[in-house]
Amino acid sequence: MREIILNPQRIMRWTIIFIVLACIYFLKGFFAPVLTALIIGFASWPIYSLFISKEEKSFTLEATIATLTVILLFIIPLLFFSYYTTLEIKNLASYVALVNEKGIPKPSWLSHIPGGGVWAGLWTKYLSPPQSLMTLTENILTTNGTQFTLKFVSYFSNCIFDYLLSIIFMLIALFFFYRDGLSMSLQLDSLGGYLLPVYWEKISRIIPRVIRSTFVGMTVIAIGEGLVLGSAYWIAGVPSYTALGVITAIMAMIPGGAPVSFTVVSIYLVIKGSITNAILLFSWGAIELFIVDKTLRPFLVGGPIRLPFLPTFFGLVGGVRTMGLLGLFIGPVIMALMTVIWKESILAIRENNLKRKPTKT
Repeated sequence: MREIILNPQRIMRWTIIFIVLACIYFLKGFFAPVLTALIIGFASWPIYSLFISKEEKSFTLEATIATLTVILLFIIPLLFFSYYTTLEIKNLASYVALVNEKGIPKPSWLSHIPGGGVWAGLWTKYLSPPQSLMTLTENILTTNGTQFTLKFVSYFSNCIFDYLLSIIFMLIALFFFYRDGLSMSLQLDSLGGYLLPVYWEKISRIIPRVIRSTFVGMTVIAIGEGLVLGSAYWIAGVPSYTALGVITAIMAMIPGGAPVSFTVVSIYLVIKGSITNAILLFSWGAIELFIVDKTLRPFLVGGPIRLPFLPTFFGLVGGVRTMGLLGLFIGPVIMALMTVIWKESILAIRENNLKRKPTKT
C-alpha cells in the first residue's frame, strides 16, 4: 500500500520542529541571562525549598523575596565592586599615562643577569624614552593611541550596557523560575519520562546536583583565590590591589586563569625591582594553586558522580571556549551526562550478556 505523502502526523511533527527552531532563533539573544537564572535557581533551590510548601497554589511572595535576596547578596556587591574596580582602573590609567610621559627607567639589576646587556639595550631603546610606551603600543596595535582609546571606550560602554540589560533579564527569568519551578519540574518529568523512559530519572536528578556543586565550587574557589591573592598583592606592595584581586577572582573561575594573574603581577614586581616580593608572591600563588587544583576543584566540581580530573578539566575548558563563563557550568553537566549514559549503557550490556548466557543444567 502506497504511503500517503501528506500524512497528518508527519505534518504535525515537522510543524512542531519548525516552531521549536523558530523559538530558538528568535530567543537566542536571551540564552545567556536565562541560563544564568537557571544556574542560580538550581544552586539556591535547596535553600528556597525550605521556605515553600508544595500545597500552596501561588509562590509569588516567596519568589519576590528570593529574587530580592539574590539582588541583595550578589547583584549589589557585584555592582559595588565593579564601581570600585572602575575607580582603581582609572588610577591605574593615570599611573600608566605618567609612566608614558616620563618613560620607564631601566632596572639596575637588568645589567647583572646573563645576557642582561642585550636586554638593557632594548629597554633603553624602547621603554626608557618619554612617550615610548605609547609608541610601542601603537606599533603593536597598528593604530594610533587616540583611535584605540575611542574604540576601547565605545566597546567598554557597549559591554556595560549589555551586561546591565542581561542582569535585568536574568532577574526577571529568575523570578519566574522561583515562582513556577515546581510546576515546570513536574511538566519536564512527564515529558522526559515519555521521551527517555530509561535514562530520565537519573539524568533529571544528576543535572541539578552537578550544576549546584559546580556553581558552589567555582564561586567558593573564585572568592577564596581572589581574597588570598588580593591580600598577597597588598602585602607585596602592588598598587590597585583591590582591582587586581577582583580580576584574579574572575580569572580563577577559568582553569589556568589564576596563574596568569599572579604571574603578570609578579613580572610587574620584577620590573619595579622588588625581586624578593615577586619570588615570594609567585611561590605563594603556585603553592595555593597546586592545593586548589589538585584537591578542592575536582572534589567540588565533580559533583555527585565524582567526575575524574580529566573529564572535569575538559568540561571546564571546553565549556569556557564554547560558551564563555556560562560554559563553566554547562561543560561539567555535559560531561556528567556522558558519564551517566556510558555507565548505564555498559551496565545494560552486561545485564543482557548475563541473560543470554546459557545456564548449566
